[in-house]
Amino acid sequence: MPGISVKTEPSAVLFDLDGTLIDTAPDFIRCLNQLREQHGLPALPPEHIRRSVSNGARAMIRVGLGLKPEDPDYLEKHTAFLDLYETGVAVETTLFEGMDELLKALEARGIPWGIVTNKPARFAVPLIQALDLADRCAALVCPDHVAQRKPHPEALILACHQMGTEPGTGIYVGDHERDIEAGRNAGMKTIAVRYGYIEQPESIDLWQADLIADTVTDLAKLLQ
Repeated sequence: MPGISVKTEPSAVLFDLDGTLIDTAPDFIRCLNQLREQHGLPALPPEHIRRSVSNGARAMIRVGLGLKPEDPDYLEKHTAFLDLYETGVAVETTLFEGMDELLKALEARGIPWGIVTNKPARFAVPLIQALDLADRCAALVCPDHVAQRKPHPEALILACHQMGTEPGTGIYVGDHERDIEAGRNAGMKTIAVRYGYIEQPESIDLWQADLIADTVTDLAKLLQ
């Protein structure tokens, strides 16, 4: 692990959403297998889908139906998948075990926390509302709110501005290489989490994160 813990109190902590703050995989797995069932296909094993969640709907359509964006049926299946997901964004989705306690600890220390995600607002907003996080979250920045998606730093800088903090004094936590790159681009300290949706967990060691957390418990200790 590159480093032991965060040495100075951060002004704010920003989290990626899927695979970092909350476990959205169960609902994505349910929706993708529902779409496969509609087309006469058997269900895929959950782990086969789970590791692709952080790569977005495009990756899941490729995994679930073997389609690429240039294929004739891709747009129809992509739209159908997202429509299914929109009707049930929080049926089985939960905070990762131990995450609520971590957030409460930050709140008790007066450290604001927020979310910067590549998940569109049409899904992210009702999701954090369903999980009772909307009033606790100091910033929520989705692709709809910026011109450039992660790994561009625009979204992280906007979130810090909304929280009244400087990026250089904050931390960004994520489970994808683009999260760590975005954090570095914004001048923030970064923590990569290995418990997220990572196709090759060993690759996280190459992301150049400041710190790595294998579990939520590890993440809480790093942020203490």
